[in-house]
Amino acid sequence: MLHEQQDFNYQKIGKKVLRIEREGLDQLEQYINADFSYTCQIIFNCRGKVIVMGMGKSGHIGKKIAATFASTGTPSFFVHPSEASHGDLGMVSSNDIVIAISNSGESHEILSLIPMLKRQKIKLICISSCSESSMGRVSDVHLCVKVPKEACPLDLAPTSSTTAMLVMGDALAVALLEARGFTYEDFALLHPGGLLGRKLLLHVCDIMHSGEDMPYVTFDASLRDALLNITSKKLGLTVVVDNSMKIKGIFTDGDLRRVFDRGMNLYSVRIQDVMTHGGIRIHSDMLAIDALNLMQKKNITSLIVTDNYNNQLLGIIHMHDILRAGIV
Repeated sequence: MLHEQQDFNYQKIGKKVLRIEREGLDQLEQYINADFSYTCQIIFNCRGKVIVMGMGKSGHIGKKIAATFASTGTPSFFVHPSEASHGDLGMVSSNDIVIAISNSGESHEILSLIPMLKRQKIKLICISSCSESSMGRVSDVHLCVKVPKEACPLDLAPTSSTTAMLVMGDALAVALLEARGFTYEDFALLHPGGLLGRKLLLHVCDIMHSGEDMPYVTFDASLRDALLNITSKKLGLTVVVDNSMKIKGIFTDGDLRRVFDRGMNLYSVRIQDVMTHGGIRIHSDMLAIDALNLMQKKNITSLIVTDNYNNQLLGIIHMHDILRAGIV
């Protein structure tokens, strides 16, 4: 049974671990060398995918490295070495490259696969702490990732070494990202479910009110007809168009207040006599986030959506539409 140690200084040990791991990372810069550049070039020129392998804790790090590659423009996935020995090696093709991760460089599960990889002429990149290890000697390029010591006081649990491997993987992924000219838009295409993806991929035409949901009246309609249109569409406005759907103006609740102030007859007044000419318009291919920014800048809640050429009404977008889409 574990006994509570109230006097034990957990903070001291935690800070010691951070210090040891920082020191390990300080040593890592020396390994960003010609081998690093060669590794990046091999990955950059790869016509297939980057297959990452590793056992134990190195395997967990490998999964993260593969995921980072894949999300930043380098097609990649993780293959467990043991599963590879039982059929999953079929996932690897001759156009792929393999990154094998092992702190000692002596993982027998990976070593047993190397003859098959060599037979298919698949380039092998090894990341370990020793270039003279078995894996290091047979690899096409070896990346050394060596730390002075583990943060574990028993020097057994992989701690500093796995942190350094993870950082080396990040260095490779980011170097390749920049070399490819990877953009925000590229990132969003690979993350459509995330906030950034929604911000960058969702256009006005995807969420605007159009067709029968769109509030509009012709310029010869009565004010009464316009009010019925506004209340039925529930967007607080209606757009005034001619017979070819070209925009003439807009009528909002602000215009209605001015009508009441002037004591006008709702049945006899035509909408063209009380509408606001113009109206703030955007194109249907505008990003929804840009539409939201424009609404906030103009202190309004809706925008008229037009085509790019003929000033024809295509739809209405309301601030609530953008909020419902989860952009903010």
